[in-house]
Amino acid sequence: MMPRIIVDMDGVLANTYVKFIDRYEAAFGRRPTHEELLGRKVYDLEGAADIRNAMHEEGFFRDLEVLPGAVEVMKELYDNYEVYIVSTASEFKHSYRDKWEWLEEHFPFISFQRIVFCGNKSIVHGDFMIDDKVSNLKGFNGTGLLFDALDNHYDEEYHRVHNWEEVRTYFQEERNRTRAMQA
Repeated sequence: MMPRIIVDMDGVLANTYVKFIDRYEAAFGRRPTHEELLGRKVYDLEGAADIRNAMHEEGFFRDLEVLPGAVEVMKELYDNYEVYIVSTASEFKHSYRDKWEWLEEHFPFISFQRIVFCGNKSIVHGDFMIDDKVSNLKGFNGTGLLFDALDNHYDEEYHRVHNWEEVRTYFQEERNRTRAMQA
């Protein structure tokens, strides 16, 4: 039986930061600094709470950038593990279709049977979870990998992966450890 990996979408496969930063710039006439964003979301900045409402708009999740290396590493993981995409989508009714079409375009090798849209990730179980949100990792029964993001900069509870190359390395080492234990 192959180990199961749960992979988040927003902030892990898809870059939502760019959209929020663009909205912030449109509203305030400047881009937030790196320092302003450490430990918080763009919409947590003073006066920017309304920017979060963009997630309720049809199309918001449809044209997000794919994070560098995500497609290639996900293909490798998909061949060696039982990989599921799990994304909280219930709060944003248009996100279901947007996310489905985005996955279909960028990750066509992922079966519809391996895509889970939910309201709370505590319902999923597996061996590993890659997520940028600590609260999702806290209720997880397996090993949590914190995907690096500005808003989780100060969180130190989980093994941090900064990019998809580090995800690749982590799971190559994990496979090597497993082989060594079986030998």
